Amino acid sequence: MTFQSQSTRFADYFVVCGLDVKSGLEPDQLSGEHLQCPPLDRPFKSKVLDHYPESVPWNAFDKVAVGMLSFPRGLSFCIQKADRQPDFHSFIITREDGTRTYGSAFIYYEEVTDDKILAAMQTLQHMFLAEVETDVSDTLHIEQVGGNLRFSPGTTKKRTIDNLKIYKSNKDRLYVTKCLCLITQQPFVQPTQQFLQQLHSAVLNPTEIEFSLESYIYNVLYEVPLPPPGRSMKFYGIKSPIFCQRPSVSELPLFDFCLSQLFDYLDIRDIVQLFTTLLLEHQVLLYSSDYQKLMLVAECMMTLIFPYQWQHVYVPILPASLTHFLDAPVPFVMGLHHGKESRSELQLPSEANMCFVDIDARTVEVPEDLPNFPHSQELIGELIKVKNKFRHANEKSVNITTRKSFSTLDNFDSSLKDSRLSNQSCPDLQNKLDILHKSEAFNKISEIAKKTGVWNTIDEFSDKTKDVSTQNDDNDPSSMSEQEITQLNYNNTVREIFLNHFLHIFSSYDTFVIPPNQDMESWLTNRESMQNFDKASFLSDQPEAYLPFLSYFTETQMFATFIDNKILSLWEDPEPSLRIFDGRLKLLKEQVGEHVRHTYAPCNTIEDTENLLKKRVIYVDHVSPKPHTLEGLTVSTTIEPGNFPQLNEKVLNTEPVFKAKSREGAKWRKRDRQLQHSEHLKMNPEQREKYLQEARSKSMRQPKLSDMSASAMIQTNWKFVETLLQEGKTKTKRMLVDKMGHEAIELGHGEVNITGVEENTLIASLCDMLERIWSHGLQSKKVKILKCKS
Repeated sequence: MTFQSQSTRFADYFVVCGLDVKSGLEPDQLSGEHLQCPPLDRPFKSKVLDHYPESVPWNAFDKVAVGMLSFPRGLSFCIQKADRQPDFHSFIITREDGTRTYGSAFIYYEEVTDDKILAAMQTLQHMFLAEVETDVSDTLHIEQVGGNLRFSPGTTKKRTIDNLKIYKSNKDRLYVTKCLCLITQQPFVQPTQQFLQQLHSAVLNPTEIEFSLESYIYNVLYEVPLPPPGRSMKFYGIKSPIFCQRPSVSELPLFDFCLSQLFDYLDIRDIVQLFTTLLLEHQVLLYSSDYQKLMLVAECMMTLIFPYQWQHVYVPILPASLTHFLDAPVPFVMGLHHGKESRSELQLPSEANMCFVDIDARTVEVPEDLPNFPHSQELIGELIKVKNKFRHANEKSVNITTRKSFSTLDNFDSSLKDSRLSNQSCPDLQNKLDILHKSEAFNKISEIAKKTGVWNTIDEFSDKTKDVSTQNDDNDPSSMSEQEITQLNYNNTVREIFLNHFLHIFSSYDTFVIPPNQDMESWLTNRESMQNFDKASFLSDQPEAYLPFLSYFTETQMFATFIDNKILSLWEDPEPSLRIFDGRLKLLKEQVGEHVRHTYAPCNTIEDTENLLKKRVIYVDHVSPKPHTLEGLTVSTTIEPGNFPQLNEKVLNTEPVFKAKSREGAKWRKRDRQLQHSEHLKMNPEQREKYLQEARSKSMRQPKLSDMSASAMIQTNWKFVETLLQEGKTKTKRMLVDKMGHEAIELGHGEVNITGVEENTLIASLCDMLERIWSHGLQSKKVKILKCKS
C-alpha cells in the first residue's frame, strides 16, 4: 500500500482565512496608519484559521504567504446596509527555487456573533467619534466624497460622517470578511472558482446539499485526480459538475484566465505597447481597485510573451506590507491595489523608466523613446479582427441559454443528445430490450437467475441499462458552457497570433547560436564570460525597421536565458517552451520554406490547435468519483446559514491509502485504449497503414483521435454487439443440443432441445455472453453481472 502521489492530485490544500476571535481585533499595522479613519474603514489582521490536510510532502504549506495573499490589505468590516457582494481573486506563491504554487481565494462577508468582537468594535467607534468631537482644530473638515470620508482643512466646524461607516450596536449587524481558498500545483482558475462559489452557495442554503461539507472538500482534495497533459476531466462540485483540461506537451502551456477580459480592460494599441515594454524589461506597475484585475492583466501579459519568460521580480498582487519593493532599482512587474486614495496621492520613485498601467482608468503610460514592436501594425490589425469576430459571435448567442459545443459539431451534439433523451446509448437498444421483456424464453431464464441470486428481477437488468446510459451522460459534449468554449477559442486564437509574430521575427535565430566546444559542466562554470549568441551578425541580417527593438531585446535577460536553454538542449532534454517553439518553427519552414525570413504572414495554425481543444471538450477522458458519505464522520456538521462552520479536522486530515498500482493511472490508460480503437473505425487505408507501421516500430505511444461522426461510432459498436449476441447464441445452442434435452426453449430463432442441463451451467453461459456485450457495446461502461458458483 502506498499514499497517493503528487502527480495525481488536483488540489493540495483547502484553507479558511479570516478573523481569529481568540486574538480579538488586531490592527493591521503593516497596511499603514489608519487611525484617522472610522473603524469600519480600517484594515484588521487576518489569520489562517484552518487548512486541510495538515501537510503534503511535495508542497509545504506556507501559512504566512497564504494568509497575506488571501487578504492583501487585511480584514474589512461593514454593517448590513453596506454592499456585501462576494469577491474572487487568484494569486501566485513563488518559492526561492522559482517554482510556483497557485491559490484561488473566494471572499465573502460573514456576520460577527462573538460578543467580545462586537464590544471591541463599539469601543473603537466611540473613541473615534469622541476624538472627532473634541478635535482642538476648528478648521478640520470631515466630508464624504464618493462614499468615502475625507479630512481636509477648512473654515467650517461641520462634522459629517457617512452613516454606512458608523456601527451602532443596538441597531446594526456587524459583518467581517472571510476567505475560502484552494491551493493547487497547476493554474486552474475557472474550476477552482466554480467549486468555491458552489461551496459558498451551500453555506447560504445548507438544506439543499446532499452530503456534509466535509464530503465535498474531501472529494476535491483526495479523490479528484490531476488530469495528465492532453487530457480532460469532469469532477463534481456541490450542485453541478465542473470541467477542466490540460494541453498536451506539444501545445501552448495551460492558461486559464480570460484574454477577452484583457481586451475589455485595455485598448489593443495600449496592450501592444505594454507587451513591448515587458519584452524590453522595463518596470511595470499595474494599478487597480480589483485584485483579480491585477492578477488577470499580469498573467495575460506573461502568457503573451511566450516562448520567453520573465526573469525578474514578479508580484501581481503586492501586499500592503511590501510596498517598499517599488523602490527597487530592478525590472519588475507588480500589481498595486488601491482603495480610497487617488492616483495623485500615490508616491512612486522616478517614473521615467516605468510603465504605469491604470486598469480602472484604461490608461497605459509607457517609458520614453519606446521602440515599436516589429510588424506592430499587422499585429494590431489581427487583434482587432479577432475582437470583432468574437464580439459578433457573442451578440448572436446572447439569447441562447442551452449549452452547445463547437459550431462545427452542432449536428453531432443534437443527434447525440436526442439519442440520450430517448434513453438509447446505441441504435434500437431500448427497443430490443423491450422485446426481451416480452419474450417467454427470456422470462424463464430470468426466473432461473432469480432463484440463484444472479439478479433479483428482470427490472434490475433494465435498471442497469439505464444506469449505464446515465453514466454515459458524463461524457456529454455539453460539459462546458458555450461561454467557456468561446473563452478557450479566444485564448487560443490570440496566443497563436502572438507566437506567430515571434516565429517570423526569430525564424533564423538558431543559425546565430554559438555552439560550445566543451562539456556541459565546463560550459556552466564559464557561462557568464562566454559569448553564446552572435548578436552582431544576427542584427546585420535583420531589416532596418526591426533594429530599434531587436538591438535592445537581444540584451535582455529573458533572451539570454532562451539562448542558454538552446545550448543546454545539446546535452539534455529541451526546456518545454523551447521545445514547442522549435517544433513550431520547423513546421513553419516546412510550409513556407526559408522565405519566412524578413517577411510576415498571418497566423495559419489556429484551426489545427483549435481542433485539439475540440476533441478534449467533446471526449471527456475521465469522470472523477462523486462525493459520498465519509467513514468516521458520525455526526454531521451543523451549518448556520451564511456562516462557514468548524469542519471535522480528523476526517479531513486523514489521507486515503491506495494500492501500489495507481487506479487513476489505469483509468487514463483504459481511456487511451478506447481512443485507439475509435481511431481505426473511420480511417482510410493510408492512415491505417501509417499508424500500424509506427506501432510496430514502437515509435507511437498513443494515436490521435480522428474526426468521425457519432452515428458511425454507435453503428459500428452495435454491429460488434450483434456479432457477440450471435456468437453467444450459437455456442449456447451447441451446449444445449449436446445434452439432448426434453424441454424446448425459444432463444432468438429456432428451437433447441434441453436435457439434464443444470441451471448454473446455463446461467454461467448467458452471463458470460451478456458481460461481453456490456463491456463493448456500451462503450466501456461495464455492468458487473455476478456469476453463479457451481
